[in-house]
Amino acid sequence: MNVDSQKLYQHDLDQTLANRERLQNNRNLMFWYRELYRDLFRTVPDIAQKRVLEIGSGTSPLKMFLPNVITTDVLTLEHLDLVFDCHNIADLAEIPDHSIDVITLTNVLHHLRDPIHFLHGASRKLRKGGDIFIVEPYFSVLSYSLFKFLHHEPVNFDISRPVLDTVDGPLSSSNQAIPYMIFFSRPNWLKELADNYELEETRFGFFTSLAYMVTGGISRIFPVPHCIYRPYLMLDRSLARMLPKLFASFFSVRLVAKR
Repeated sequence: MNVDSQKLYQHDLDQTLANRERLQNNRNLMFWYRELYRDLFRTVPDIAQKRVLEIGSGTSPLKMFLPNVITTDVLTLEHLDLVFDCHNIADLAEIPDHSIDVITLTNVLHHLRDPIHFLHGASRKLRKGGDIFIVEPYFSVLSYSLFKFLHHEPVNFDISRPVLDTVDGPLSSSNQAIPYMIFFSRPNWLKELADNYELEETRFGFFTSLAYMVTGGISRIFPVPHCIYRPYLMLDRSLARMLPKLFASFFSVRLVAKR
């Protein structure tokens, strides 16, 4: 690792720890995540008894709600169970093949250098019929401008392949548009996973409109009373579910590994 790479790595490490602390101190944002996880895993019976692997756990609060989750990241952090580059998951000896019931990643896929390559490899660790749950930005009429112009991460729909052109660091590189394109606008990209997943069983969900932004996100805390935020989140979720193309800001997808 050269000097510039070391600086970027340390920057991302420091940023992750700071983001993790801010998230856990943001009561409304923690509630948003709690409801997201409930919604995400509602179709998985006895998930607390399953072998669940999370990719990109640096900032994630999932283990606070689901203690059995195996946490992972590419960054070396004390609170993780495993540290590895998820692009190499197929060859990871620490996790036996076909031993995982659920793989989950939230706002991580758009940071990956080659998400299709990762999804190919991830299927090798899933048991037959196991699930992978992905949460990513959704570009609705409302959210497009928010993600495109107000969020610090880039949005680029003008790409020929779902890969990042350059990778500066784990958090420093991204394209928020890639997951949306894989699952909604470039069906040929998704078909590349047909040998790994039962694509006809793919299921989508839509989660919240402005509720994430109202918390202040990870960057800041907006002083919205929690007694007001809780009922607002319920209304906001309903709008996203009923009219996703107009209001949704996040989507979830459930892929089922080949049986």
